[in-house]
Amino acid sequence: MNQCDPKAEPLIAYDEALKSMVERVTPTTKIVSRPLLQALGEVLAQDQRSSIDVPPADNSAMDGYALNIGALAASGDTVLPVSQRIAAGEAGTTLASGTAVRIFTGAPIPSGADAVIMQEQVKLVDDTIHFAHKPASGENIRLAGNDIRRGDTILSKGCRLRSQELGIAASIGLQTLPVFDKIRVGIFFTGAELVEPGQDLGPGKIYDSNRYTLHGLLQSMGCEIVDCGLVGDTLEATKAAMIDASQKADLVVTCGGVSVGEEDHVRIAIEQLGDLHLWRLRIKPGKPLAFGNINQTPFVGLPGNPVSVFATFMLIVCPLIKIMQGRPWVQPEATPVVAGFDWPKPDSRREFLRARLEYNDDNKLVARIHPNQDSGVLTSTVWAQGFVDIAEGQTVSAGDRVDYWSFEQILS
Repeated sequence: MNQCDPKAEPLIAYDEALKSMVERVTPTTKIVSRPLLQALGEVLAQDQRSSIDVPPADNSAMDGYALNIGALAASGDTVLPVSQRIAAGEAGTTLASGTAVRIFTGAPIPSGADAVIMQEQVKLVDDTIHFAHKPASGENIRLAGNDIRRGDTILSKGCRLRSQELGIAASIGLQTLPVFDKIRVGIFFTGAELVEPGQDLGPGKIYDSNRYTLHGLLQSMGCEIVDCGLVGDTLEATKAAMIDASQKADLVVTCGGVSVGEEDHVRIAIEQLGDLHLWRLRIKPGKPLAFGNINQTPFVGLPGNPVSVFATFMLIVCPLIKIMQGRPWVQPEATPVVAGFDWPKPDSRREFLRARLEYNDDNKLVARIHPNQDSGVLTSTVWAQGFVDIAEGQTVSAGDRVDYWSFEQILS
């Protein structure tokens, strides 16, 4: 690395930089047991197999009457006495020949019955049913194991547990799940101009939005946050914060101080304390980004502009966190959409425009971009739902096909 003139160093392409970074982080191996009601958002550490069939027995899909269609066909009867009543949670007895059983949704099918007539298709008179409908074998019966068979893998290692995964774990009787322990992400912020919300703004000061953006993003990914606060704009203060954070966390992420100004100390501090693997990306927003390690702890220095923080977290930090959490990671698959905008000026960097999908006047879904793509316009991230990916040197005209990445997909 050219220590004399860092501005002369070539910018690194996004795909190349990301490949280098993901190869330098390792998944956590610490496993803990979580009760189901506390496992939302955690990452499963071991495959889960079912020890039971779900449902465990044939059961009724409807409120109605269970009967044997073979006996019905032989006799030709369309009038049957009701011999018993089975509600959900109860176990009935064997179906008496020439009778029907009053049955409710979810109740087990009694031995000898092979169909259920819906109650809407039956007229009940003095404990006797009258019907014209001729049911087919298996009609309105859910078979044992219809959802899950004994021995099936119901959840795979590396999946992030959503409400539906918790529900399926409960359906086979699990009380707890083995999950990877949450990774700890240490964060600190640089900038003498920053003031915490609630304090008075003095001359030249601005409120620190990056801290809250970063907190929210990390929480949404299920990380434990180690917040080391605001750090003074000196090399020694930056180095002390880096050492502290690297000792407390599995990953360190900072905002600001990674450019080449006299008050930007992060890059130099990494070089003095550990290893700087790469610096400055050929993307927009987010060029001044640093990646290295301190005491074997991966370190990512994000730019200081609010939009750049948001964008580089999504594009760079998200993949690193997913890998460290033990999740399988692949580059999100872009969705090809129609551009509802013009982008006539090509850039030497790959651009990620804040965008959203909307319907045009012809009721066709198109990508719109925020009118102000400046890296300081944080309102664009609130308005947008994703990024439109513009290759280096590319121009776009309305109607062209462009690649779209949704924020939801990236963070999922």
